[in-house]
Amino acid sequence: MIQAHDITVAIVDNSIDPTIYRPVEHWSRTLDVPWKAFTAREGRLPDPAGFSHIILTGSESSIVERELWAEAEAVMVREAIAGGAAVLGSCWGHQLLAYALAGESHVRRAARPEIGWIAIRVEKDSEILGPAGTRPFTFSIHYDEAFDLPAGFEVLASSAACPVEAFRLIGKPVWGLQCHPEIDIPTGLKNLRDLVDRGFKGRDALLEALEQTPRDSGLIRRIVPAFLAFRGEDAGKR
Repeated sequence: MIQAHDITVAIVDNSIDPTIYRPVEHWSRTLDVPWKAFTAREGRLPDPAGFSHIILTGSESSIVERELWAEAEAVMVREAIAGGAAVLGSCWGHQLLAYALAGESHVRRAARPEIGWIAIRVEKDSEILGPAGTRPFTFSIHYDEAFDLPAGFEVLASSAACPVEAFRLIGKPVWGLQCHPEIDIPTGLKNLRDLVDRGFKGRDALLEALEQTPRDSGLIRRIVPAFLAFRGEDAGKR
């Protein structure tokens, strides 16, 4: 297992408007190891050779209507995985992993947005989500999704609205999470209110989410330590 002093984390910041969404702030507070952030929309991406672990954040952008910087990030992701880095994608980052590794025919607009605090169904035992059969609650906000993943992927979780809530790349320390486990309840409530105030798309769904009773099972406390425990050379042993 990788030792703490060997860990270096790159956070790839895919946000568009940091006055609304600040994923580096959210993810970095879960890390007690060295990390560095890179702003993808500015064309700043990590050299995969310099990092043991890479986190791909969410984004207000769409994986279906990709920007040029997203294409460059997909190339970086493939290089990172080939080089043995551990990679974790959340929301848009999850979709980018599916696009980069499976192709554009495996990402699409979701039939309906999934916004607010949702229960996910853990379908397979996994280090990052826990035992199969559990139904943890977590924050989610997405309009696109990954679907119908090919051989080489294992779906770890689903939800009532989304068939691929989480996946792993078989034999590699690579995971995608459609949810936002890094967003706690106060942050989620503020994010929803800010989006309503800014006239963001899906106003009715945002308002409906604000009427929910927030429920967070604290998945982030399991996900981050499990992710950091892996390296590329460990994957085939587990």
